Amino acid sequence: MATPLHPLMILVAGPYRSGTGDDPAKLASNADAMNQAALTLFRAGHLPVTGEALALPLIEAAGSAGVGDPAFDEIFHPVAERLLARCDAVWRIGGSSTGADLMTTRAEALGKQVFHRLDEIPAAR
Repeated sequence: MATPLHPLMILVAGPYRSGTGDDPAKLASNADAMNQAALTLFRAGHLPVTGEALALPLIEAAGSAGVGDPAFDEIFHPVAERLLARCDAVWRIGGSSTGADLMTTRAEALGKQVFHRLDEIPAAR
């Protein structure tokens, strides 16, 4: 496994709404799974990011009444897409997710690295 000369900025992409029925506890569990993955990346020397960490506060500030309303839809995926343009790579975690699959496909189209397992990600120096 090659070690990058500098930390990578890695977008953690996983399920957020998929399979939750928009249940707040399940959404929180999915966000926590992405945050735990991000912590692992941080401890490996990288700069992890999640779209949720940036989008959810903006969605709240926009006055969203709930998941899937117009303010949510205006912000949620577009933030992830803009963030992806700045990232070096994507780590696709978790189960079924249309949004995470879209981020993975877009990352590949942009020539970015896509990781599916932790052992594929080199530690940073």
